[in-house]
Amino acid sequence: MERFKNIIKEYGAKTELHAHTSPVSKCSCITPQDMARVYGELGCDAVVITNHLNMNWTEGDPSQRAEEYLNDYYETKKLGDASGLSVILGAELCFDGSRNDYLVYGIEPSDIEKMIYYLDKGIEAFYRDFKSGKNLILQAHPFRKNMTLAPLDAIDGIETFNCHPAHNSKIGEAARYARNNGLLVSGGTDYHDSGDEGICLMRSRMAPRDSFDIVEILKSRDYLFDLSGSIVFPYGY
Repeated sequence: MERFKNIIKEYGAKTELHAHTSPVSKCSCITPQDMARVYGELGCDAVVITNHLNMNWTEGDPSQRAEEYLNDYYETKKLGDASGLSVILGAELCFDGSRNDYLVYGIEPSDIEKMIYYLDKGIEAFYRDFKSGKNLILQAHPFRKNMTLAPLDAIDGIETFNCHPAHNSKIGEAARYARNNGLLVSGGTDYHDSGDEGICLMRSRMAPRDSFDIVEILKSRDYLFDLSGSIVFPYGY
């Protein structure tokens, strides 16, 4: 037990990798004020705002729509900065003609307008043109109902440990698929509703400060997941 406690202490930085705010994500009930408060109260070091970016955001001027999309992120970040919580930009994309979702880390605000441009072009075109050494593109909850597996050459990994309590993401099947295909693994609460906060947190040695730190941690494969106090070693160490 002492050895286990030492491991937890070593991986002491806690990050939520998948969270949605209202009103930008219409399915979320969590305001920026709620987000900053509850993850601060949980003692988290960081929360990644991965609001939905889909065809609804292509209506109108792309620059203006990107600015509107970023409103919740900026508001949450301002509140997080005041309390010591790192609020980090991510995105969850859904392309025209598909129900699949894709999480993107390693981005900055100027990338949102670029991503809007690709929403009618599909994951393969997006990966081909947008992928760089600084970002990661992962399929979110790929074994959930109505999802189809993305081509392996159009993703860097999958969200294996999606712990949204209202959905069956078939975590065991996702974990096996990731291992069999050598994919990077992510996980998160997929936070939308009060009371569900912090169900799945990433634990790492380093506390991430921005979206690019998230990429470096995930690429290192040196992290754990904390599922409400149950610790998961995603790569079978």
